[in-house]
Amino acid sequence: MSSVRTWTLGEAEGLFALPFNDLLFQAQQVHRTHHDPGSVQLSTLLSIKTGACPEDCAYCPQSVRHQSSIENEALLPVEEVLEHARAAKAAGATRFCMGAAFRSPKRKDIERIGAMVSAVRELGMETCATLGMLTPDQAQELKSAGLDYYNHNLDTSEEFYDEIITTRTYQDRLDTLTAVRDAGLHVCCGGIVGMGESQRDRAQFLVTLANLPQQPESVPINQLVRVPGTPLAGTEDVDPFDFIRTIAVARIMLPHSQVRLSAGRSEMSDELQALAFLAGANSIFYGDKLLTTGNPDVTRDRTLLARLGLRPAADAAAN
Repeated sequence: MSSVRTWTLGEAEGLFALPFNDLLFQAQQVHRTHHDPGSVQLSTLLSIKTGACPEDCAYCPQSVRHQSSIENEALLPVEEVLEHARAAKAAGATRFCMGAAFRSPKRKDIERIGAMVSAVRELGMETCATLGMLTPDQAQELKSAGLDYYNHNLDTSEEFYDEIITTRTYQDRLDTLTAVRDAGLHVCCGGIVGMGESQRDRAQFLVTLANLPQQPESVPINQLVRVPGTPLAGTEDVDPFDFIRTIAVARIMLPHSQVRLSAGRSEMSDELQALAFLAGANSIFYGDKLLTTGNPDVTRDRTLLARLGLRPAADAAAN
């Protein structure tokens, strides 16, 4: 769907400057206008190829340039991926996301991942992949295999970007988003809060997302996981209210998107997650692990949703 309006940096900063309760009230109004307020979409993320990435993203333990404890793993066999997908579906996930630590995949990688996508689709699940930069032909090949969503995050504002990554440009990321959209794939694109960026950077990042030719269907908002061995391991904690403000502003500026509460949830209290849902988050990564970092287990998530009177999207659709 196309952007509902064009946003300026000043307007976005004005939202961030609202009193906290006023901002959440406005975000909840937008949320209820465009989404079922009692429904949360569940996605499961699996690392199908881990480590040995040549990029230098300062937050990522999979970079060969950082001294993390991550063990490298080659691209998984299709049947092993399917086992994880079946388990995710049985646990209630409706979307299965496959992540591989590539700068950009080679042709043989696209062929193998295409087979994974087709197999997961046959289970009746939505499919998503994040594989680094794509060419238009690669995006089209994944679309033909049955891929529904492609994730490629902008991470932060263009101005702050060089502080975090130097091995690919902001325009490289925008070019991949264009290739994905032109292939007819849904776009999943978000960023990370807590890398040392300013509130202005968060506002500019959301302006960039909101003003894309089509707003992303899915917007993951991650809280930095400070992994030992990465350059950002010693970064100060982000103020929890600043994190919730980012969720709320994303909901207002991206009214039709699913806003996903993503990395960092294992460090969040139940109360903070409840505030995120109030601010307009309506999707979570579900399962005990993301690509390489921990995540709340399924039982804890199910219990939290029940305590809040929220239903997994598949359950809501059945009622």
